[in-house]
Amino acid sequence: MKLQHNLGGLEGLPQPLTLEKRVFVEEWEKRIFGIHVAMMGLSNHLGSALPEYPIAEVPTAFRDEWTWADLRTGAEAMNPFDYFKFRYYEKWLGGITQFFIDKGYVSEDELAAAVGAAAPSPDGAGDAIDDQVIDYLRRGDSPRRDVAHPRFAVGQKVRITDVPAGAHTRLPGYLRARTGTVQRIFEGDYGYFVETGDGIGDPMPIYIVEFTPHELWGVRAEPGANTLYAELFEAYLQPVEENQ
Repeated sequence: MKLQHNLGGLEGLPQPLTLEKRVFVEEWEKRIFGIHVAMMGLSNHLGSALPEYPIAEVPTAFRDEWTWADLRTGAEAMNPFDYFKFRYYEKWLGGITQFFIDKGYVSEDELAAAVGAAAPSPDGAGDAIDDQVIDYLRRGDSPRRDVAHPRFAVGQKVRITDVPAGAHTRLPGYLRARTGTVQRIFEGDYGYFVETGDGIGDPMPIYIVEFTPHELWGVRAEPGANTLYAELFEAYLQPVEENQ
C-alpha cells in the first residue's frame, strides 16, 4: 500500500492519532455496518463456502459477491484527498455506494432523489432474507479452503516482493524489498476472495515473518530488543537466494 491505505512505519504524518474508543460515533454508522453485514450474508460466494449456504434459494435481488476484501478495495479506491477527509464509516459508505452504482443496482440520480425519502416497506421475501443473514452471523465464513501447502519453511530467510501496488494490496509499503525470517506457517491455504493484481486472491499459505528494526529502518531504528512480526500471503515472499 504505497499511498493512503497503510501508513504504518511512516514518520511525519500530518495529523495526530485519534484515541476514540467508541465503535460507533454517530447513529447512522450502525446502519452502514448493518448494510455491509447483510451484503456479506447474501454474497454469492457463500454458495461454495465453508459452511455451504443455500444462496441460490434466497429470494434476494442481490446477486454479486461481497466480502471484507471488496469493502477494502472500494474504500481504498477513493481519491487520496477524500480518503483523509472522510470519517471511517464515510469511507465504507463511499465504497458500498460505488459498488451498487457500478453493478447497476442504482444510479446516481436515483440515489440523489432518495436522499431524505422514507425507506420502502419490505416485501414478502424479507423473512427469508433475514433468516439467511442471521444464519451467516451465527456460522460465518472462513477464507480457509485447504490444508497448507507451504513453499517456505520455519527459519528460512525470505525477501519481500516489491511488485507494483494495484487498487488494493495487503502488503505494507515499509516491508517491501526487506529481508525477514519465517517464524510460523498457518495451518491452511487461505483465499482473499478479491484478485488484487499483485499476487493474492486464490488460496495460498500465510506466514508470520520476523523483521529486525534495523532491517526496516536502518540507523533510525530505536535501540533495544525490538522485533516486528507481519502476517503475509505467500505471493509476497521470495527466497533470498533468488535476489543475490
